Amino acid sequence: MRVLGVDPGLADTGWGVVEFEGGHYRPVSFGTISTSPREDIQKRVYTIATDLGTLLEKYGCTAVSMEDIFFAKNITSAIPVAKVIGAVLFRFSELGVPVYLYSPLEIKMAVTGMGRADKNQVQEMVKVILKLKSIPRPDHAADALADCICHCTHKGLKEKLK
Repeated sequence: MRVLGVDPGLADTGWGVVEFEGGHYRPVSFGTISTSPREDIQKRVYTIATDLGTLLEKYGCTAVSMEDIFFAKNITSAIPVAKVIGAVLFRFSELGVPVYLYSPLEIKMAVTGMGRADKNQVQEMVKVILKLKSIPRPDHAADALADCICHCTHKGLKEKLK
């Protein structure tokens, strides 16, 4: 299975592609899509959704794993992120690819085993699990790879339970 992970954001959206087969992870690629605050929000959201669709097709991903919105911190920053999530859900629906949304708690649990893990712990475990030489940069890309690991863990567990 090849998964596209998405860490949604209006200024920077992280993305990562991970292949999971036989209980083994293989990082394929990762990066960010950045948009300028000088651009209209409609154009920014469109760019993110379109670019993610292109990445999905380029890397042949069969599923998308995305961090769901979390309101507890700042509702003002959550609204633009919600717009990005909506556009991404629409784009991947057009492409016929399922999107799996996970809470920050679920992602941290899947990657570190601790729901209250801090950002550094998650990033270090992403490095270890994917056998990378260093923590992926920028942070949004590392978060997107964590989304991939979360989905593969959940999917792998469901298959074992069948």
